[in-house]
Amino acid sequence: MSDIQEFQSKDIVADPTQEALNVLSERFGSQVSPDDRKNYTGLVVDRDALTDVARIVRDELGYDYLSSATAVDYLGYEDGDYLEMVYHCYRTTGGAPLVLKSRTPRDVATLPSVVSIWPGADFQEREAYDLYGIYFNGHPNMKRILLWEGFEGHPMRKDWREAYYEEEHKPFGSRWPAGHVTRAEEFNPFGRNVKYPEGFTMDQAYDVSEVDHYEGLNLGVQIEGGIQTDRLVVNLGPHHPSTHGVFRMVVTLNGETVETLEPVMGYLHRNHEKIGERNTWGMNMPFTDRLDYISSMSNNLGYALAVEELMAKSDVKGFSQPTERAELIRVLMVELTRYVSHTWSIGFLLNDMGAFFTPALYGIWERELILDFFEATAGSRMMCNYMRFGGVAYDIPARLRAQAILENDVIRDFDTMDFLRELIFERMPRFVDEYHKLLTSNEIVISRAQGVGILPPELAIAYSTSGPVLRGSGIPYDVRRAQPYSIYPELEFDIPVGRNGDVYDRYLVRLEEMRQSVRILQQVYPRLKETAGMPVFGLDAYAPRISEGGEAYGRVENPKGELGYYIIGRQGKEYDQNPWRYHVRAPSFINLTALEEMCKGHKVADIVVILGSIDIVLGEVDR
Repeated sequence: MSDIQEFQSKDIVADPTQEALNVLSERFGSQVSPDDRKNYTGLVVDRDALTDVARIVRDELGYDYLSSATAVDYLGYEDGDYLEMVYHCYRTTGGAPLVLKSRTPRDVATLPSVVSIWPGADFQEREAYDLYGIYFNGHPNMKRILLWEGFEGHPMRKDWREAYYEEEHKPFGSRWPAGHVTRAEEFNPFGRNVKYPEGFTMDQAYDVSEVDHYEGLNLGVQIEGGIQTDRLVVNLGPHHPSTHGVFRMVVTLNGETVETLEPVMGYLHRNHEKIGERNTWGMNMPFTDRLDYISSMSNNLGYALAVEELMAKSDVKGFSQPTERAELIRVLMVELTRYVSHTWSIGFLLNDMGAFFTPALYGIWERELILDFFEATAGSRMMCNYMRFGGVAYDIPARLRAQAILENDVIRDFDTMDFLRELIFERMPRFVDEYHKLLTSNEIVISRAQGVGILPPELAIAYSTSGPVLRGSGIPYDVRRAQPYSIYPELEFDIPVGRNGDVYDRYLVRLEEMRQSVRILQQVYPRLKETAGMPVFGLDAYAPRISEGGEAYGRVENPKGELGYYIIGRQGKEYDQNPWRYHVRAPSFINLTALEEMCKGHKVADIVVILGSIDIVLGEVDR
C-alpha cells in the first residue's frame, strides 16, 4: 500500500514578492522590479535576465515547482502595448506563489525559454507560441501544439479576428437587448473565409511520422531488402479507445521498445480561452463544466475562487464571501466528484490493461447514485453549472424526487439527508473496500503496473506534474494543504503518496484518495444538518462588473491534479463585464509533459497502461 503523509507547510513566507526582491535586486538592479499596477502582484523581469533570475528563484529561493506559465496580450493597455509571460512558481513545501513576469514587444515577440530550468514549461511555452506568437529562444521543440501548421495567425492576440467575428464582447448587440438575432455565418459563407499563412502551400503540410514510417518500410522503389524493424516511427491513435479521446502519440520504436514519444494533441481544440474572454464573467461558469467533463463541480469551484479573489480586490458592490453552509456544500460536491472521477479512472485503467469494461461497469452504480444527487440539486448529471460567485446556485433539496416516465418506472422519492447518510457512511466506503479486494492483489494488475512507467520524484516536480501523478512519485503536495482554500483547513484528511512512482502507485494513491474523500464527507455531513436554513447565495447581481480590474489566480486540487484559472480584469466600463485574460491551467495537459519520460524503455503495450495512469480527459487537454 502507499504511504500516507500529513502535509505540513514549512517555511511559509508572508510576502514572497518582497522576499525575492530583497535577494534579486542586489544582483540585477533595475532588471527586476515589483509589479506596481493596482491589484497586481509579483516581479517584472527584463527578458535578458529571465533565465538567470529563474535559476536563482529555483535553486536559491526554493521555488522548485512551476505551476503555470501563460501569456497575456496588453494591446492598447494603459502602460503600453506588449505581450507578457506570467509564471506562477511555488515551493513544494507549501505557501503562496512567487509570480514572475517578462515582457516582449509584439512586433518581434521573443523571450528566452525556461525549459532548461523548469521542464514543465515545455508544453506551456509551445502553447504561448501557438496562440500568441511568442518565440522562445532555446526551446527544444518550438512548434505549434494545439493548431496545425496551416493555421493563419495567433488567435489569442487581441488584434486577431476569427472568420465569423461579430463583436469583441458579449452580450452581442444583435442578440440583446433588441433580440433581432443575426449571425455572421449568414453573411460570410464557409469557403470564402479560409486563411493560410503567407507562402503556405499544402505541400508543406505533412506528418513526419507518416513519412518516416513509410520510408522505413522501404516501399518507395523496391522492397528486396525486407522491412526495416530496427527503428520504426509509428502512430498510436488518434481514434482509439486506449488514447482516451482524439489524441495520438508519435512513437519511435526499436523493435517494440520505445525510444522516443511525442504527444500530438489539438484535435478537440475550440479555443476555450478566447471564448472565455468574449463571455461575461458569469457566462464562463457553464463553460468550465466542459473541461474535465467528469469533474464539472470541481471545475466550477476553481473558477469561482479566481473571480471571487478579483471581486474582493475590487470591493464589488453586493459581493460577500460564501457562508459556512455554502462552503460545506461546495466541499460536499467536489469530494463526491473526486470519488466519481477516481472510480472511473481506475475502471478505465483496468480497461487499458485488457479487462475491457467490467471494472468500470462495476463502479457504475455508486457513480449513478452520486449523479442522482447532482441532478436533484443542480439540475443536470454531468454538466452541473452549480457554483456561483460567493456561494452556490441552490441549496440542497429536501427530497430527491423523480417522476415515472415509462409504464414500469419506479417513482423515486427519498429524504435527501437520509440518502446522503447511507451513501457516505455505508455504500461509498464499502465499495472502496470491494475495489481494493478485487484489484490490489490481482496478479494481472501487479504484473502490468508494478515497475512500469516510473517517474522519479525529482522529475515529477521538474515536469510540473500534479495530482496522483505527482503524489504517486512520493511528493505529498496537495493544494488543499499547500495553499488551503474553502474550509479544508478545518477538516482532517491525509495525503496518500507512493513509493516507486510507477503505475501501481498511481492506482494506490487514487484508491486511498477515495477513502480520504469519504473521510472528509463524513465530517461535512453533520455540519450540513447544523447549518440548515443558512443562506447559500453571495452575490445579488447575475452579471457582476469588476470595475477596478487586476489579476487573480484561483487553484484547486482537482481529481486529475491542480486546476488553475489565471484571470485579468481591465478597468473601464467597456471592459468590466468581461475577462481581459482568461487562462486555464489544465492538469491533463501539463501532466502529459512527462509521458515520454515515463514510456522510454517500455514496450508498446505498456504505453497504453502508462497513459491510462495519467488519467487525461481531452476536453481539458485541448480546451
